[in-house]
This record gives sequence, structure tokens and C-alpha cells, in this order.
Amino acid sequence: NILIQLLISESVLLLQVGVYMGKRDFVDRVDSVDPVDGVVIIDPEALQGRKVFVTLSCTFRYGRDDMDVMGIAFRRELYLSTRQVYPPLQDREKGVHTRVQAKLLRKLGDNAYPFFFEFPDNLPCSVALQPAAHDVGKQCAVEFEIQAFSAESQDAKIRKRSMVKLMLRKVQYAPEGEGVAPSVETTRDFVMSDKPLHVKASLDKEIYYHGETIKVHVNVKNDSNKNIKNIILSVDQVSTVVLYSNDAYVKAVAIEEQGDSVAPGGTLDKVYKLLPLLANNRERRGIALDGKLKHEDTNLASSSIIKEGVLKEVMGIMVSYRVMVKLIVGGSVGLEVPFKLMHPKPDAGELSFSVFKKCSNDLFNELCRTVFSAGLQNNLSM
Repeated sequence: NILIQLLISESVLLLQVGVYMGKRDFVDRVDSVDPVDGVVIIDPEALQGRKVFVTLSCTFRYGRDDMDVMGIAFRRELYLSTRQVYPPLQDREKGVHTRVQAKLLRKLGDNAYPFFFEFPDNLPCSVALQPAAHDVGKQCAVEFEIQAFSAESQDAKIRKRSMVKLMLRKVQYAPEGEGVAPSVETTRDFVMSDKPLHVKASLDKEIYYHGETIKVHVNVKNDSNKNIKNIILSVDQVSTVVLYSNDAYVKAVAIEEQGDSVAPGGTLDKVYKLLPLLANNRERRGIALDGKLKHEDTNLASSSIIKEGVLKEVMGIMVSYRVMVKLIVGGSVGLEVPFKLMHPKPDAGELSFSVFKKCSNDLFNELCRTVFSAGLQNNLSM
């Protein structure tokens, strides 16, 4: 069953429009993306002849809205699509693409109209860079948004009080099947040493889930005459802003240092444990996070997976992870072991929740009577 959740915006004097959606998380499966579908409820009398439009947008924001340098705003629309929903351009039933829409239309009456969008396959997922505590305004982020508004035409200037907005998320889950467990090894020769140092680091799988401990198997064979003074392991998050600057932010989100040493001629075979969590990095500026909805918590950003052939330059922010193994021996000997950090694919029932956003107290009260008297929560089964 769909869980009913009401999100109430401020009252809008001139617009009588409600937006109802079955969910706000849309899954990117690399080769396809969940379509965005919903229903708009309107009050024809209050519209006074104006039309109603719905827009789906993807925006890359890399500065505050009020910042403007030489006429260049610090945001770029990666995608924008607009549909007219009222007056409808086609028969209402022909605009229905999903069972949720069909059931909502039956429950909410003749003033409800469907809308439907399909994502192109070259858009990034929702991701944001964590601001510092003293930063103000919106953070650097890739954001998705549904906006419903009334106007005389699609190109007419939209008054702020004549629109409602609803943030969405485009997310990726770990692909099915196990990849090859990553393993990296290196041999280092030293001046004045007849034999080398050999180091190998490996993980037990390629994909780890958020909140899961990462086990790193480290094998050291020190045939050199150098003393390894310490071994330091870390999980590095690499966030590359590819749209404009191609800047890379490398942040260690988990560190393990136990003071292990290996004498000349000695060996070490040990499993280290690392746990990358946002809880341990909340005050650090520049950490990449999965996009979040208002008033909801989030986590470290998931690894970016893109469809083959899609240009990385249009992906906004790309995120990857690696385990760094560093041996302190005079200078240092380092290994990089790449892996993916993602969410497991949830059950279908966990993906669904309903969100209602309204713009009028009268309309809200009427809808509450319609929704709950009809027993919508019990009847709208997927």
C-alpha cells in the first residue's frame, strides 16, 4: 500500500493547484530511468482563464542564486521540459501512463489531470557538496524539481506566489551480480638494498553498501633493508566537478592507523577494517552527499555509474571511492584500491510513498475529505 504523507506549503492567494505524486525517488538503472508521473488538481474558477503547466528540471548549482559575476549566474539547467496539463491538450484518459495515476484520477474527481515525463539517459544523479558551517545559501549540487504554475502562456513571467515546487531525487542502487573483487600489488626497489619490498592489498568484493564495514587484506613482504615504521589506511572519496572546472576534491572519510611496523626481512599479513560514514564527517566542507529531500537526512554520496557513451562533462559531479594503503618507509609506498559504495536495491514496497503539496487551505481541506473518506491509503495498492 502507498503510505500517505502530506507536505503543506504556504497558502497561495491566486493559484489553486495541488500536485500529487506516488514517490519522490526515481531510480536510474543506467540503461533506463523511472518515469516521473503524477496528478495535478486544479480549481477552474480560481484560475480565471489561466493555463496550468508542469515543469521537470535538472539544475547544476555551483554558487548562491544571488551571486552574479559579469552577468553569469552560478547555475546551469542541464534539462528542462514543460507540459501543459490544463486545459488538457488531449483526452484525459490518454494521458494516464501508470496505475497510480489512474486510481488517483478516480478518487480525486474531474478536476484532476495527469502529467508524465521521461528522463533522458544522460543526466546525473542527485548529489551535493557539503557546505561549511559558516556558508550561507544553497550548496553546490545537482538538483531535480517538479514545478506546477499557472500563467497565461508557457513563456509568460511566473509570479512566485503562482507556483509550487517539489524536490525530487534521481538515485542509483547497486547493480545485480557481483563484480571482480579488486586487488592491487606493487614492488618497490630501494637504493642500497639488494632485495625489494612487496605489498599487496585486496578487498573481498567490489561493491559495498552504505554503513557496511570494509575489510582490507594487506600482505607485506619486506625483503629490503628498510624499516617500515607505520601503515596507514584510509577510504578516500574523490568528487570531480566535471561540468566546468574539472576540479577534484579528495577527502579521507575513514582512517585506520594502528602503528604497525615491519622490520627488514619481516612479513605482515593482516585484515584492517574501515567504516566510511557521514556521521563522522558532518563538519567537513566539500564532502559529497547523496541528494536529500527537505527535512530528511542523507549519507555519503554513492559511486557514480554512467551509461557507456555518455559524456562525463555533462554529469555535473562524479563521485568515486578508493582504499589508500600507505607504508611509511623513509618516504612512503602507496596503493590505491578502487571500489564502489552504494545502496542495496530495496524491495518494491519500500520505494513507494505519496506526497501531496497544496496551495490553498480550502483546496487542502476538500482534498483531505476526499482522500481520507475514500480510504485512499487502503485502496491504492501498487
